[in-house]
Amino acid sequence: MPGDKELKSLPCGPDGLDCIFEGNARILALTVCSAAIGGTLQYGYNIAIINAPTIYVQKFINETFQERWGAELQVYQVTLIWTFIVSIFSLGGLAGALIAGPMAIYFGRKKSLLLNNVFLLLSSVLAVFSRAARSVEMIILARFLVGINAGVSMNIQPMYFGESAPKHLRGAVSISSAVFTAFGVVLGQVVGLREILGSESCWPYLLASNAVPGFIQLLTLPWFPESPRYLLIDKGDKEACINALCRFRGCDVLHSEIEEIQQEQAAALGIKAKGPLELFTDQSVRWQLLSVMVISSAMQLCGNDSIYFYASYVFQEAGISADKIQYVTIGTGSCEFTASIVSNLLIEKLGRKFLLMGGYILMAGWAVVFTVSLSFQHTVSEMPYLSMTCVFAYILSFGTGPAGVTGILPTEIFSQTARPAAYMIAGSMMWLNLFLMGMVFPFLVRGFGQFCFLPFCAVCLLSAVFIGLVLPETKGKSLPAIAEEYDKLNFRGQELQLSVSTQLAQYQPSKVLSSTSL
Repeated sequence: MPGDKELKSLPCGPDGLDCIFEGNARILALTVCSAAIGGTLQYGYNIAIINAPTIYVQKFINETFQERWGAELQVYQVTLIWTFIVSIFSLGGLAGALIAGPMAIYFGRKKSLLLNNVFLLLSSVLAVFSRAARSVEMIILARFLVGINAGVSMNIQPMYFGESAPKHLRGAVSISSAVFTAFGVVLGQVVGLREILGSESCWPYLLASNAVPGFIQLLTLPWFPESPRYLLIDKGDKEACINALCRFRGCDVLHSEIEEIQQEQAAALGIKAKGPLELFTDQSVRWQLLSVMVISSAMQLCGNDSIYFYASYVFQEAGISADKIQYVTIGTGSCEFTASIVSNLLIEKLGRKFLLMGGYILMAGWAVVFTVSLSFQHTVSEMPYLSMTCVFAYILSFGTGPAGVTGILPTEIFSQTARPAAYMIAGSMMWLNLFLMGMVFPFLVRGFGQFCFLPFCAVCLLSAVFIGLVLPETKGKSLPAIAEEYDKLNFRGQELQLSVSTQLAQYQPSKVLSSTSL
């Protein structure tokens, strides 16, 4: 086989025939769009659309209980039920994160994304008929099911992208998940306008409108290839792997790329497959696991979702009329969308570590400024405009770094044997902390008042320090090279041990490896 520096092209097809597919970057781009439209776009979309019908659904809750029990609910009881409807989305996401690993193993990356639409379509049916059935329970179940859908896609989609993209585009392709998440937020805010589906008569259709992206994915994704790494390492099908690479790369499939995948497959032979619990006791991935857990938790604990809580209040204090605030709020989603596109363009130039650290440091700075502006909101006439600037700046800082980079880390720092389990753990941490923030933030506001963003400032600063000290730069590096850097931490104080993933092993073409069997 050629050496690492030798870049020979591999002819497409099993017999070295000319490439019969029109494979190029366009195929990869279309695959990304198809997977993300029914994937992470749903996460952003379903977070956004639940805000518009708040008053109407709360009214429906009260009317339903009056019809059933003949008694009107008190305000705090309606609020409690509504909070549960909103929060159960996070619990569904946690359930989705836990089943995403086994789904990715048994069905593959692409088929798992397609099967995931079952949860989505069931949710849409329940939502659209909930008002006619006079059932609050149908809304709760619908939100739980769509949460499962979001949890599965948030884990499997970055895995699919990271395993399908060439090394020099791996970061940009993987971070597109964040671009579509932000686009989903903007789309949900637009569709939730009163002039579209945000009116009292249309709220069931608004909650069921997430079926449209799901149908688009079902119609388009079957035409695109499966993950080449999954096909070779997990299924042992070298021919299918080469054909998939041909479609993704055109006729410019480098022999070194095939060799790298084969070496990873060979290095995994004889290694017991790792489940989530096994990762906690495996010294060779101790700091990788800690990195993923800390950074995934920081993404939810940094206060970005909480900044939306203050958005309407800040805009109102800035003199924007109540009927116009819904249009200005779209600007917050547009900020995150714009920032994610900028991050996509910069990630292969500046690297993952720089964007993560820079994002958290900027967020910490803006949290301090926001605290000052809230403290003088009613005493200095210009402060409302500074607060409004802080809202947009905070969201821009989050979108440029943490929003996109966090999701690609498990793909880049874990081997094929541990990657699904790593995504299960990372997803669980993200959804648990999202649920925690939803429950704790109202009490945080009540207890700290205008100083409620100081804890978020501390989280951002500590996250930046951790990233600077622990996380290696992964831009353009192979998995063995990244694992070697982590070994300096995993085996610190001991005689440096080369992890199994860094040992060169001979590829055994006749061996089929179920490497990620849990």
